[in-house]
Order: sequence, then C-alpha cells, then structure tokens
Amino acid sequence: MVATEVKRVHNFSAGPGVLPVPVLEQAQAEMLSWHDTGMSVMEMSHRSAAFEEIIHTAEVDLRQLLNIPNNYKVIFLQGGASLQFAMLPMNLLGQVQSADYILTGEWSQKAYKEAKKFGQARVAFSSEASGFNRVPAQAELQLDPKAAYTHFTSNNTIYGTEWLTEPMVSTPLVCDASSDIMSRPLDINKYGLLYGGAQKNAGAAGATMVVIREDLLERVPANLATMLDYKLQAEKKSLYNTPPTYSIYIMGLVLKWLQSIGGLPEIERRNIQKSDIVYQAIDRSGGFYRGHAEPTSRSRMNVTFKLPNEDLDKKFAKQSTSLGLDGLKGYRTVGGIRASLYNALPLEAAQALAAFMDDFRRNNG
Repeated sequence: MVATEVKRVHNFSAGPGVLPVPVLEQAQAEMLSWHDTGMSVMEMSHRSAAFEEIIHTAEVDLRQLLNIPNNYKVIFLQGGASLQFAMLPMNLLGQVQSADYILTGEWSQKAYKEAKKFGQARVAFSSEASGFNRVPAQAELQLDPKAAYTHFTSNNTIYGTEWLTEPMVSTPLVCDASSDIMSRPLDINKYGLLYGGAQKNAGAAGATMVVIREDLLERVPANLATMLDYKLQAEKKSLYNTPPTYSIYIMGLVLKWLQSIGGLPEIERRNIQKSDIVYQAIDRSGGFYRGHAEPTSRSRMNVTFKLPNEDLDKKFAKQSTSLGLDGLKGYRTVGGIRASLYNALPLEAAQALAAFMDDFRRNNG
C-alpha cells in the first residue's frame, strides 16, 4: 500500500477540540500494542500493571504542570463537567449552608440550577442582563462569607469571555475550568476544587479531572451513591470501577506534549499570540466584525463575533468551511461566528483565519 499524505483542516471546533498531531501520531503507532504488551490500551485491564502505569504517570505529569501540592487529591472521572454540576453540591454543600454562584454564561447557569436541586444556592453576580458579555469586577461580587463554597466558570465558550485572574473570596473557591484548563499557569492553592472535562485543551472526550483539597473531603456525607462520592473515588485512586481508560491515556500523551514544548508558560504565550491575531482582525474591521465580549473580558480560547447581518454570518461560515477553516459557526442559541483557539491549534490556523477575515470584509463590506 502506498502511503498518502493526510489532509488536515484548521479545526476551530468548540469541543471536542483539536489535538496535537504528535499525540495523534503516537496513539496511532501504539494502537495495536502499547509498549510491547501485545494489546491496545483500549483492550487492557484497568487493574493491570500497564494501565496503572498510564494513570499514575498522567497524575504525576498533571501535578507537575499545575504545581499541585500533596494536600490535594487528583481524581479522573467520567460524565464531563455536567456531572460535576451535581456531584459538587452533593459532596460539599451540606444541609445547612448555601453556596455562592457567579453567573457569566450558560454553563455557570446550569451549574447553579443543579446545585439548587441539592440544597441552597444564591447568585453572587450575573451578567445575563448584558448578554453575558463580561466577567465582573471584584467590587461587583455580592459574596456570602459563610457560603459553603463560591463557584465560577473560568472561561465561557458560548459568549467568549474569560477570567484571567480568580475572584477573591474567603470561602473555598470552586472552578469549572473545562475550556481553559492547561492553557496557562494558575495558582492551585487559591482553589478548594478545580474541575474540567479534558476534551478542549487536555485530551479527548470521556475523561474529567477533579483536583480537590484534602480537607474538603471531610465534608462528604456518608450516604452518597458510591460512584458520586469524591472521598471514595480519591481513596480508590480513580479505580473503583473501570475508568475511561483510553481517554486517560490520550490525556497523558497531551500532558507529555505540553511538557515537551515548555509547559504552561509556553502554551500561554502561544495562546496569547493566536488570540491577538484574531482580535486584531476584528478591531481593524471598522465595525464589520462586532465582538461579543467586552475587550477587558475577551477569551483567549473562544473568539466570538458577528457580522452586519445573519446572511453574512452564514456566508462567512460556508466560505470558511470550503477553505478548510472548520467549526466556525457560532453556538446555536447565539449565532454569529465562534473561533476556538485551543492549545493544539497551530499558529498558522489563526493566521489563516485572520487573512480570510480581511479578504471577506474587503469583498463583502
């Protein structure tokens, strides 16, 4: 069989997102036999020494990249961030306290609604009135100093806003970091619990990482369903039942790739460079492209904008797809255009998008 060159598009999908080519190539090379075991990771027992090496190495590398200290547990789970919307209050809210939720988009709203099913929750801030176009200033937060925890979503994929500094709170800070985790350094000591699905910046769909401070595990009630118990999952080292083995394997490869390029400081530099290129195309368009997010709240991960009318939005999406710029159509409830610039998206993709934006504006403005 004659080898043929594989055609790859510039993948701006909001998730699952683009993966590093070296990761895909290594997974391809190891598909039939991982490290001479004679079997694929998909086939091996999660109780085997081989898989224990895979999951242990993934945790070690995650700890190194995020500088996670020993008083935090790392758990690999299933169900995505959406399961965490319920699992979090089930484990940490309790019967007598309330939790604070900062609402900056659809996913934080969903987390808040789930929490109310299991106890008391209150809104500490909402930007819904302005179309979720910004994250709040510290002075705008109406925080309860007795709250069980304060929850926020660090990056808002639908509306294109991002927190680049954490809110300052006196209660345990909880973050849904699904769409910007591993995209920049952060101080894990500021958090009580950090969670996120892997499928945007850290791996493939199916695996969810939870980083939780040990003292919070003492809050876990005794009568929880076994699979939803943080304390038990931590004690069993994510191996109480069959975990998402292949997704954890891919996550491990992505973590190794991040280390090989210089870690989170380097990936942050690349992400800033890519997002600057696209935002500059918006800013020089004279209003032809209208960004949704306020400039001070702009996301490095998801650039959202609209054109002068819906017909041009559709034309832009269709033409860009035909040129190999895939996944740019905006979220179904918002419309417009959304360019997701996750870790593995190469600089050339952002440059190609900006060039197309300039050409499209000249031809349709």
